[in-house]
Amino acid sequence: MTTGTLDISPKLRGRPRQFDVDAALDAALRVFSERGYYAASISELTEAMGLTAGSVYKAFGDKRGVFLAVFDHYRNVRQPLIDQSLAKAPNAYEKLRSLLAFFADASCGEIGRRGCLVVGSAIELALFDKELASRVRAAFDFDERRIKDLILLGQADGSVAKHVDPESTASALLALTKGMRVIGKTGRKTEHMLAVAEAAMKLLN
Repeated sequence: MTTGTLDISPKLRGRPRQFDVDAALDAALRVFSERGYYAASISELTEAMGLTAGSVYKAFGDKRGVFLAVFDHYRNVRQPLIDQSLAKAPNAYEKLRSLLAFFADASCGEIGRRGCLVVGSAIELALFDKELASRVRAAFDFDERRIKDLILLGQADGSVAKHVDPESTASALLALTKGMRVIGKTGRKTEHMLAVAEAAMKLLN
């Protein structure tokens, strides 16, 4: 996980200049999410990150290096937020409801219009970049496995119906959550997306 500050100045030339890596990656995330990879220019990225082009190249190599760092940062930041949301639920069924509500909420307003970096990467880049495709596949696999594990946990604690097929239902809910992020770019209202999430819960009954 990328955290802390990064030295971006040549050695032995006075006091090193540093920048907050997380803050810089958050700024780059906004640019990539709004513009997409190809439309985002280095000048837009450097302005948003508050860095010179030289500093960006020194720290990340090139625009692709910035994007890969942003991708990993995005995943590392979001997962604890999801975990915190699930931890509050009393059983697996409610954890799944919290998970779907998390994606519904992320598909609304300004955040929803920006879209999901993982979904956007799958659409825009995964076909042409093997390393990024591997990251996208791993992200999707992780999300699907978490849903499947929650379904199995729900069947064990009695909150999810025994007849529900964990594998196919997990795939369906994965497709739903990623699709919500795409639809969210059209400016959907919170109550509409939450209604979609609630309708999906019927798959577990």
